[in-house]
Amino acid sequence: MADVEMDIMSSRMNNGNEHVKQDLESHEKSGNEDSGDISEEEEEEEVGNPDEKVDEGSKHHSSSGKHKRKKHKHRSKHKKHKHASDEDKDRKRKHRHKHRKHKRKEGTSPSAAVLFGSTTHKKVESSPSSGNPSLDDRAVLEDLEKQRAMIKAELDSQLMEGKVQSGMGLILQGYNSGSEEDGDARFRNGEQRPRGSSGANPKKPSAPDMFTESDDMFAAHFDSARMRAAGVGKDFKENPNLRDNWTDAEGYYRVNIGETLDKRYDVYGYTGQGVFSNVIRARDTARAGQEVAVKIIRNNELMQKTGLKELEFLRKLNDADPDDKFHCLRLFRHFYHKQHLCLVFEPLSMNLREVLKKYGKDVGLHIKAVRSYSQQLFLALKLLKRCNILHADIKPDNILVNESKTILKLCDFGSASHVADNDITPYLVSRFYRAPEIIIGKLYDYGIDMWSVGCTLYELYTGKILLPGSSNNHMLKLAMDLKGKMPNKMIRKGLFKDQHFDQNLNFLYIEVDKVTEREKVTLMSTINPTKDMLSELIGCQRLPEDQRKKVMQLKDLLEGTLMLDPAKRISINQALQHPFIQEKI
Repeated sequence: MADVEMDIMSSRMNNGNEHVKQDLESHEKSGNEDSGDISEEEEEEEVGNPDEKVDEGSKHHSSSGKHKRKKHKHRSKHKKHKHASDEDKDRKRKHRHKHRKHKRKEGTSPSAAVLFGSTTHKKVESSPSSGNPSLDDRAVLEDLEKQRAMIKAELDSQLMEGKVQSGMGLILQGYNSGSEEDGDARFRNGEQRPRGSSGANPKKPSAPDMFTESDDMFAAHFDSARMRAAGVGKDFKENPNLRDNWTDAEGYYRVNIGETLDKRYDVYGYTGQGVFSNVIRARDTARAGQEVAVKIIRNNELMQKTGLKELEFLRKLNDADPDDKFHCLRLFRHFYHKQHLCLVFEPLSMNLREVLKKYGKDVGLHIKAVRSYSQQLFLALKLLKRCNILHADIKPDNILVNESKTILKLCDFGSASHVADNDITPYLVSRFYRAPEIIIGKLYDYGIDMWSVGCTLYELYTGKILLPGSSNNHMLKLAMDLKGKMPNKMIRKGLFKDQHFDQNLNFLYIEVDKVTEREKVTLMSTINPTKDMLSELIGCQRLPEDQRKKVMQLKDLLEGTLMLDPAKRISINQALQHPFIQEKI
């Protein structure tokens, strides 16, 4: 009886081991975790403790009833195992059939996994005799890497010949031939992981934008969003068939470094983007590679109209100054490119805002530089008045300097107008440089540019904004803190006086309470100056006597440019004859 039971146990153990082996193989090929779990549980039940069952049988050898019951149980379990093994055989047969199909697919298209960034490589089954299975995996990966390199080289050559779309580069981006550990190490060493991806489960690359260019479409740091925001592309060597969309959604021209505009301007740099246009740097091949700046106006009706108006004013100013002595930007010519108006200017290095940041952040420029820049700005105002033009947006950003920082030019005439066409609007000129007559809605003339120049000169010397108001009402408050209350005669002529003054012409100072965050209005019948211009200019500096004298002269000049009543403001000729300008240090 014990021998019979031992035979049953050994057969059951063999069946169990066979069953476990089958389950492990089916789990490895199909990824079915359930079957693996079932086989392990049954193995624990039947094979887990055979010694105990053998001892049990020898102890109760005399009790035949118990042996019969045990035998019956063993037989029923054995039947279950037979059924389970039959089901597993069917499942195994199906998996083998599917595996053969996959093999056939891989054989017909060996490069498919490479092209679409698949991380599932051809399976290499390891056996005890195979020695080191990791070497086989490495060999497969090396083989795939070689295929990828060949495909990349082929695509690269086809791309240059215009036979393939540039979006294919993005597909290749998704393929990662290295291990996950290698990838994570690269990201730890400073490389940027693509947004929304992780080391374990890299997502498929998003659909490529065929109208977006990059520095290097096969680079690891492919960043189309950043380049698209700047409006700059890669070298102009992509398929010309893809370039049928030259303008972005906001009307800006999509600049491509390396392209040629109007068959003569080779684009080599990107300067920046403003409200009306973006500006590029180029070389004029028709003039021995002379460097120029090309302003490309946005392609919409309003911007085109503004661009044509700027073109008209620039021509007028340049014609009135043939010897280039009055410091307004020189326009060489204009042309149209892909429905964009393009203005070609002389090249200049940087604007005064950038000069301040680089050489005088929070401290300003030397008094000698301020004196030189002041004289040049007043000469530009003189030319504007001679041509009956208001610039209407003078500020450090719209004043360019040459490479040596000695000569400046007034630029950006997009807001300019004829002096007779001065529409009443409270938002003309950038707010920090906006004259009080504009804010209250009074008729204005050349005085608004003189006010802006005064604010600019103060900023050049101190490195700080003179009137950093958060609103028009706040701008009036800051101006009156500096100069006292605005004359009633001037207030009465303002179309927008009711927004800032009551019926008795008392100032209504509107501010937001810091605690309740509610708007509160303070009535101010008298406003005395609380700021001293000289102390604002000098601060805590201990200046040599000659420099202190020049700062005193600058203070006097600024007092004249910043009179609240434009009728009392210093004239351009008076400014040019002022001791600050005439007397050298």
